[in-house]
Amino acid sequence: MIDTILQAGMLSMPVAMWLTIAVILAAIVLFATELVSLEIVSLGVLVLLMAIGLLAPETNLTTESLLSGFANPALLTIIALLVIGQALFQTDALGGITKAFERLWPRHPSRVIPIILLIAGISSAVINNTPVVVMFIPLLTAVAARRKLATPKIMMPLSFISILGGMTTLIGSSTNLLAAGIALGYGVTIDFFAFTVPGTIMAGIGALYVIFLMPRILPSRMNEKGQEVQARNLQFITEIRLYEGHPLIGEKTVAGMFPKFTKMTVRAVMRGYERYVPPFEDLTLRTGDVLILAATRDQLTDALKEWRAFDNPRISEDQDGPTDHGIVLCEALVPPGSRLINNGIDQRGFLSQHGCLILGIERRSRMPRESLSEIRLDAGDVLLIAGRSSAINNLRGQQDVVVIEWSASEVRPHRFASRAQLIFAATVAAIATGMVPIVFAAIAGAFGMLAGGCLNVRQATRAIDRRIFLLVGSAIAMSTALETTGGATMIADWTAMALSNVSPAMVMSLIFLIVAVLTNFLSNNATAVLFTPIAISTAQAFGIDPLPFVIAVILGANASFATPIGYQTNLLVMGPGHYRFKHFFIAGIPLIVIVWLVFSIVAPIYYGV
Repeated sequence: MIDTILQAGMLSMPVAMWLTIAVILAAIVLFATELVSLEIVSLGVLVLLMAIGLLAPETNLTTESLLSGFANPALLTIIALLVIGQALFQTDALGGITKAFERLWPRHPSRVIPIILLIAGISSAVINNTPVVVMFIPLLTAVAARRKLATPKIMMPLSFISILGGMTTLIGSSTNLLAAGIALGYGVTIDFFAFTVPGTIMAGIGALYVIFLMPRILPSRMNEKGQEVQARNLQFITEIRLYEGHPLIGEKTVAGMFPKFTKMTVRAVMRGYERYVPPFEDLTLRTGDVLILAATRDQLTDALKEWRAFDNPRISEDQDGPTDHGIVLCEALVPPGSRLINNGIDQRGFLSQHGCLILGIERRSRMPRESLSEIRLDAGDVLLIAGRSSAINNLRGQQDVVVIEWSASEVRPHRFASRAQLIFAATVAAIATGMVPIVFAAIAGAFGMLAGGCLNVRQATRAIDRRIFLLVGSAIAMSTALETTGGATMIADWTAMALSNVSPAMVMSLIFLIVAVLTNFLSNNATAVLFTPIAISTAQAFGIDPLPFVIAVILGANASFATPIGYQTNLLVMGPGHYRFKHFFIAGIPLIVIVWLVFSIVAPIYYGV
């Protein structure tokens, strides 16, 4: 009975089209307002669209076509690139580059991020903007971590400025090339620099907003759930023993301080039975000295990585298999009743018993100058502990310390950095030159990172954001349904009719605006395919050169700023920036308005329309 009803069809083509439009509009509202989680909305969209396809067989809206988005090369490319980015982060492969940027402006750190963003934007003019964003995401992540900058404030600007850079030349984005190819079929030739002048002006003014105003709109710090959080700046007391060959040996004081410790406080230097306290006078560090330092967790971690302290075999023995080469840092609370209370910190004993090394202690009441073995622990003290993930997990079953769950983080090993750099460079070169399809290069690069030991499978799966996976799959399904049911054609026809009695300059402006709005919900390539013929026929109706109208479509289709599904670079930065759908709305809509107004003023003058 049910099969008979489905075969006969219960919905006509127009009804199916309007239901599809209603589903898409409802999804956009729910994505923007976040009344329901993104995952539930994405799955709900798929269910409703599949139901429409079953009830309206004449639309040819099949389940296979709606679910094909999950096997889409663009989605697989994004997932593979996220894995590559995670490998670069885990191995600290870009540490040398970030230090180079840090040395350029040591007294003006606020200049570093704008310079990097400008380099990314200029690069996007001559290289497809997707590999540019792939290349700069890990770099900006590393710079932000070293500078203690908020990642959400710089990731979306990276995507947007690369899109703006792609507006300046024919090869700036795949959308430009696709629209130019369609226009050529209608006899309209678009040169390499056909829209460079208006595109450059739009990109320049848009870049001012992206670099200077947009970071003020975006949130400061967010967790993986998109909730804003505050940074912790509490200090730990730690000790560093200068073994033979330590890079700090020979360091001399200047004006009573050690120049190498500008970000940390040296509380004391212990040499045998002597104790030196600041201000230090003519003191040179020797082998065997013990430094008592006060530093935040991030400062201490960076310093220990630079001194190769985490390469100590005592805490880096492989306990979890050949692919688990990372060291985990966590904080642990000393609870009332712990056997550690009133005892000094026995680093050797704790290491031999638990496989973890106590690096420091956080004590809010006072800042002692003693070595860790002389500090008597109290209930409420927080210990900074380093060890293998298995050893940290075993600590969770102990009663003497309580591991603070949210505090665990992995320390990135250096020994795989050169390998990760080589794989990443090969991947970017393959994508930029077009030697192989981008999806092949990305998946091959991800495989190389896993096979080369730059990260393990657990770390790779953590890099895959399920929100991006479901969002892209449902977005492609919405675009497919709109085209299959005739909704996209209807919108294009209505646009052509509405512009029939308007001046040419106004038509250019309206075409740009309509395309800019739709490109954020349809794919930009689909929007370019739909509206390039409309722009050409509209220009012919006015009896003028269709080139400016086609350029309005190209530049409008690039204005994918209001949603993460508008362009794949937005999806690439969504995970690293911990953005929600609404953040693209808030920050992207003003940029669309800016580039539209600039285009409406500059383009008619430049093209003489």
